[in-house]
Amino acid sequence: MSDEIFEPKNDLEQKLLAAANGELDVDDLIGGLLDDQVFMPVEDEESGIQGFQRSVHARPLVVQAEEGVHVLVLFSSPERAKVVMEEFPRFGGGLLADFRWVLEHIDAGAGVTINPGWDVGIDLDTETVAALSQQLAEEKAQLH
Repeated sequence: MSDEIFEPKNDLEQKLLAAANGELDVDDLIGGLLDDQVFMPVEDEESGIQGFQRSVHARPLVVQAEEGVHVLVLFSSPERAKVVMEEFPRFGGGLLADFRWVLEHIDAGAGVTINPGWDVGIDLDTETVAALSQQLAEEKAQLH
């Protein structure tokens, strides 16, 4: 865990802190994630320029949970990633993305963790990720 005091730097961090303090229902937090932006660490390629990707296919940081489930690692901002990135030096790059974009590209059956290493964060199990993906698919279907 980080010893730093968690000072919210964006809307998602304010919501995460409110949920951690019991001021925001976790279901409301999860329901609003589709509209939030997250930071996704990606593996750096050997290009001579740190953070430069030659490939158009970013390889995000995915860890395996004890149950064998793959978990995508995300952060509420690039600054929050520094705590964990020391353990995964190959993942020195990253990109900011809307959480709904992440859901459109995540493998089926994966979980998500936001802000591992911090007291203020959230873990989404595979069922929650699947429900959010379904919600997103229904929203897209209504638009067409």
